[in-house]
Amino acid sequence: MTDNDAMTETTVVDDRWAAFDRWGPYGLLLLATLISWTVADAFGMTTGERWAAGALIVVAVVVQVWWSRAARTRPGPSTAGAWQYAVRWAIGFALTWLNPLFAFYAVIGYFSAERLLPRRLRRAGLFATAVTMAGSQSGGLPPSGELGWVLFGGLLGANALLVLLFGHFADLEEARGRARLETIAELERANTALQQALDENAALHAQLLVQAREAGVADERRRLAAEIHDTLAQGLTGIIAQLQAVAAAPDPAVARTHTDRALALARHSLGEARRSVHNLSPAALADAGLPDALRKTVTEWSERTGVRAGFTVTGTAEPLHDEVAATLLRITQEALSNTARHAAAGRVGVTLSYMGDEITLDIRDDGKGFDPLTARRRTPTGGFGLDGMRARAERIAGSLTVEAEPGQGTAVSARVPLVRHDR
Repeated sequence: MTDNDAMTETTVVDDRWAAFDRWGPYGLLLLATLISWTVADAFGMTTGERWAAGALIVVAVVVQVWWSRAARTRPGPSTAGAWQYAVRWAIGFALTWLNPLFAFYAVIGYFSAERLLPRRLRRAGLFATAVTMAGSQSGGLPPSGELGWVLFGGLLGANALLVLLFGHFADLEEARGRARLETIAELERANTALQQALDENAALHAQLLVQAREAGVADERRRLAAEIHDTLAQGLTGIIAQLQAVAAAPDPAVARTHTDRALALARHSLGEARRSVHNLSPAALADAGLPDALRKTVTEWSERTGVRAGFTVTGTAEPLHDEVAATLLRITQEALSNTARHAAAGRVGVTLSYMGDEITLDIRDDGKGFDPLTARRRTPTGGFGLDGMRARAERIAGSLTVEAEPGQGTAVSARVPLVRHDR
């Protein structure tokens, strides 16, 4: 049974007892009145006793109507509840004195003691009700003759024993109910604390992504500055040198050679400029999700390099936060670029795995491998290399591992939190 089921069950039981407390006394009084009036002659009720019983019935109804209204502001055991119990017991006792069958009404004391009487008065109230019930069971009050008193005493003892027994069971049930309520309250506090922790974690995650985005912008600026210095600036310097050589060359053939070199440098520099612009913003993610972008990237890379490459998705694909998707795409592009330049691989496999709260990206090749301990920190073209890919993953609270061995291929694995797309 879950906590909600326990709370629902407790509420249903409380509601039913509340309904009985409101309407039960009327029903029992009506039942007792009908039975007692039917056999009034058999019990020898006089006209005066009938009038007295009628007056007590009216008083019982008035008292119950008053209490039904007053109980709304006095829930649970209270001093007012004790007075209500005492008055109702007195009416029941008097009616049972007039006719023993009015005990059908007096028995209400057994059911209402726990909800009306404070704990210190509960046993006394139950014993008083037991007196009324024993009087009814022994043939009426007062007992007639010595045998009647003996029978009354025996029945009173039996009723008192039952009262003690059922009172003990009631105490145990009440203690269990309190323990259940305390457990439910503790679970609610724990759930509240857990929800707060989850909310704080989500806020920290969002803050981390903001910081990662800011760090990424700064890192991209540094990378672009380095690439401009290492590629475009050097290319432009080379072009200038070749054009100067053209101007100083007396032989047209030599001038033509320098012109061709200048054109080649210009084309190379244009390619580097386009690559830098492409790396600035992942255009592949503009109109497609990460799986489609990776599949397209792998396919184009395979067609360009002639190396067989496959792409696989495991788990249920979900929309990812832009920063996460861009990071995994960039890591894939850099890893494939490294493979094309250094691995001499015949086959490459790229796997994207959605695993609960994490997502992993694996790029494996069957190339010549290398010793990770002696890997260079930067690629000759100004790229990030392994350290750059690792830095990308760590900026979004992820990690990157490399498994490689000379002659045994290379495996790059990135593991990052699965942060869903902002909506």
